[in-house]
Amino acid sequence: MSEFGFSSTADEVLEGKDLTGKTAFITGGYSGLGKETARAMAAKGAHVIVAGRDIEKANTAAEEIRSEVEGAHIETILCDLGSLEAVRACGEEAQQRFDKIDLLINNAGVMACPKGETSDGFEMQFGTNHLGHFVLTKHLLPLVEKGEDARIINLSSRGHHLDTVHLDDPNYEHREYEKWPAYGQSKTANILFSVGLANRFGHKGITALALHPGGIMTNLGRHMTEEDLTWMRKRMEDNAKDGGEGLKTIPQGAATTCFAATEPSLQGHGGQYLEDCHVAEVDDESSSGGVRSYALDPKTADDLWALSERLVGETFSN
Repeated sequence: MSEFGFSSTADEVLEGKDLTGKTAFITGGYSGLGKETARAMAAKGAHVIVAGRDIEKANTAAEEIRSEVEGAHIETILCDLGSLEAVRACGEEAQQRFDKIDLLINNAGVMACPKGETSDGFEMQFGTNHLGHFVLTKHLLPLVEKGEDARIINLSSRGHHLDTVHLDDPNYEHREYEKWPAYGQSKTANILFSVGLANRFGHKGITALALHPGGIMTNLGRHMTEEDLTWMRKRMEDNAKDGGEGLKTIPQGAATTCFAATEPSLQGHGGQYLEDCHVAEVDDESSSGGVRSYALDPKTADDLWALSERLVGETFSN
């Protein structure tokens, strides 16, 4: 059982750890949880690569981290997860610029956005949150395989409670679009992707994990309406009545990411889902915590993997 919990911060989780020699690649690393994760890891000596779809914002964030963390080794790279062409270009550039990736942190995402499509025609949330990271991971895998005790961390959410993955219609072509179930589908996909990665690449020493960072107000919620905010507050209140807790600060929200990336006892135990700096229990009922069994099902993970390869037109090589 971890000594950390709901209120732990990224700095507390990393206290006493030395990340010198580690390279961490963080998508969406220029704001919110991604930026805090980048700062906390840079402060412990990691070589941090901030990846994002707005390179100016990424450069600004890197400068801010350098001003706060003396000697921070931080670089930036353009990565637009809403375009597979851009994702592939990012992977190619990364292989030219970097020697290895020890920690691949798939942090970026969109939440509860109006109906829209990526540049490749995928539903925006499934296409960005899952398929974009699926292809990015594939193109960065040669660097991850060169990492030491390498880990792939996929940020999911308790939002996965809202829906499973609809393998027969992931892009809402045959059903009415609903933004919250669509978000839930993409977050379930993040967990299933971790299960798939663990089953395929665990034997190479790569540990793949998914996690719920907590309820945090970041620009992830930029598409939320007042009605959405009211709904979310009520959901948080209901969770609290059910034994859960309320909103986290950004430093608290980044803690589980840092824990998943560095906790020694997790090495070699991939395919798990974490929350509040511990491995979550399988729970198909509670609204205040736990991981749904459908998100860890290996058969569904395999089916999603095959569907994802078909949709993006690329296959991983084991």
